[in-house]
Amino acid sequence: MSALELDTESPTVDWDAVTDLPPSAKLVAKVLEYNDRLTQSQLAEETMLPPRTVRYAITRLEGVDAVKSRFSFTDARKRVYTLTIDAEA
Repeated sequence: MSALELDTESPTVDWDAVTDLPPSAKLVAKVLEYNDRLTQSQLAEETMLPPRTVRYAITRLEGVDAVKSRFSFTDARKRVYTLTIDAEA
């Protein structure tokens, strides 16, 4: 099994997982739905939310496994966030 195949087997959740989250977390999830991967600063710019609110939203989304993160290849100081919510659910 290749590394790519292992990555696609990561568990996905549906939109029901974010139902009880704050509006900021829902907004961040929606922005990530339309953009494959974004850094925290890009999310703040796209959502027009303060960076602290974006951090809180990401934490809440990670808590329900709706978002995953990895280090940026271009800048190891930054993390890149992607949505794990199944688009068809």
